[in-house]
Amino acid sequence: MTTAVRHMARMGEVVLSSTPGDLLVSLGLGSCIGLAFIDADAGVAGLAHIVLPRSPAGGAGATPGKFADTAIPHLLEVVKRAGGREQRIRAVLCGGAHMFASQTSGSPVLAIGARNAEAVLEALRARRVNIRATDVGGNVGRSIEVSVASGEVAVRGVGQQTRKL
Repeated sequence: MTTAVRHMARMGEVVLSSTPGDLLVSLGLGSCIGLAFIDADAGVAGLAHIVLPRSPAGGAGATPGKFADTAIPHLLEVVKRAGGREQRIRAVLCGGAHMFASQTSGSPVLAIGARNAEAVLEALRARRVNIRATDVGGNVGRSIEVSVASGEVAVRGVGQQTRKL
């Protein structure tokens, strides 16, 4: 009997598993985006904790999971290498909250949560990745948990009940 492992995706990190029973987790998503790629038929899932919308200098030397423009192709590649098939991969994303009162001032530079969400959605559309569910925006931080065995995604906002996406 194997013991389930919780794989933690911290800021800028990407985690992957094809072990039934494992969980992929990212805690404290404020303006960051938790992006899960799931191929339920292959029993594989990956999770990125995306911090910023765009990498400097086209991503050269960057941590691939940190930026939306580098995280999506990287996450897609690692899930495919683990047995996922591109046409079956479904995306679930959450986060992108407005965490500071100054973010409501109308300045697009300060609205990092909204910019992160839009950059991720734009990159998913450009790569034609099917989006299964989203829970973005608002002003509440979230945590995400992905079950590799079932493909279920649970999201919990601060002070809120857990929801399945």
